[in-house]
Amino acid sequence: MTFGEKLKIARKEKFMSQVSMAKELGISFTAYNRLENSKSQPNYATQKAFHEFCVKNNIQFKESK
Repeated sequence: MTFGEKLKIARKEKFMSQVSMAKELGISFTAYNRLENSKSQPNYATQKAFHEFCVKNNIQFKESK
């Protein structure tokens, strides 16, 4: 599962817009949209913010092998 797919799943699970999810992660809407559509890769700060968001909201992903 890509980072973008995880973003989309988490956002939809919490019934959030891309704009509100971008604000939650501290990034611009454009940057968020590119990440969710796998047009770019996240930096460490964004990965950390997303991890903290998932922990705070009890969102877990099962990694497939």
